[in-house]
Amino acid sequence: MKKTETAIKVLDILQKEYPGARVTLNFADPLQLLMATILAAQCTDERVNVVTEDLFKKYHKAADYAGADLQTLKKEIRPTGFYHNKARSIINCCQMIVKKFHGQVPRTLEELTSLPGVGRKTANIILGNAYDQQAIAVDTHVKRVTHRLGWAKSGDPDKIEGELMEVIPPDRWTMACHQLVFHGREVCYAKKPKCSVCPVNKLCPKIGVREKE
Repeated sequence: MKKTETAIKVLDILQKEYPGARVTLNFADPLQLLMATILAAQCTDERVNVVTEDLFKKYHKAADYAGADLQTLKKEIRPTGFYHNKARSIINCCQMIVKKFHGQVPRTLEELTSLPGVGRKTANIILGNAYDQQAIAVDTHVKRVTHRLGWAKSGDPDKIEGELMEVIPPDRWTMACHQLVFHGREVCYAKKPKCSVCPVNKLCPKIGVREKE
């Protein structure tokens, strides 16, 4: 069975298993999602959502972040960790958005990745969830699950993105990532994955899996 054929079968199963799969960061517009995604690096979405609840009440436009006091912003986002770098990234990113993109979060991968602190994963999250474009965002869960499924081999997230673009039908890119993330969180753990109750067990070659429940 070809990889794409297998992928479709797996994704059909995951669609039934996780009908509510979505990005779990709270946001109301592209700028909020961009800020939340930057804060989510090395932090749980749950903690980011707690921090952004107050943050989004204070900062409404890119210009607000661009003109923010660095020390104050550090204190406001401190619970998300790595707050020194994140605060600088947010301010520098928004300064470029104001200067180069007239205060609007850009809509293309090339433009998004030109922003300070924004890599392909973050850009694809914005494209796929704020702008309804099909995009593959490779996080730790997507990497782990697709390696085990045999859909990707590279250790580089950017190269994995390219591998998955060849396997997953283009019209399913964004949702497939949500489903894979949910599956990684609920069943396909990094350690002791729950293979015995996995809904795609029979379709998975379990590459690299050493410990099973």
